[in-house]
Amino acid sequence: MHRKDMNTFSLKAKDIEKNWFVADAEGQVLGRFATRIATVLRGKHKPTYTPHLDMGDCVVVTNAEKVLTTGNKEVKKIYWHHTGFIGGQKTIKLETLRQKHPERIIKSAVRGMLPHNSLGRKMLKHLKIYAGPDHPHQAQLPKTLEL
Repeated sequence: MHRKDMNTFSLKAKDIEKNWFVADAEGQVLGRFATRIATVLRGKHKPTYTPHLDMGDCVVVTNAEKVLTTGNKEVKKIYWHHTGFIGGQKTIKLETLRQKHPERIIKSAVRGMLPHNSLGRKMLKHLKIYAGPDHPHQAQLPKTLEL
């Protein structure tokens, strides 16, 4: 085989097809669940994966409030952010966050598994998370995501 006969396949942005998936978080362990979602959002499950394109699918997560954690994380895990002002570091425990904003638990885990650049922020917009079992995306005909 000659070198001129080999071509590298490169997907174009116009050829990307996005599918919709729905994933139920009930009874799933947070880290393993977030890893599977991040893979689908990046598009690594497709044979035409191209690292520099947003070619992943859209994912709808339901029952975010029922996601599980292992060990003692429920009382010991702390989420923090900084407001940008002096002394502006804010912290919140996992158990408190689960009561107030359960969808942020999954969003935070998935965000950490995506690229930390503008492409990662674009991919994160394709993630829709809902605390309960209902979601308003029935019109997109989402398929069930096998976990």
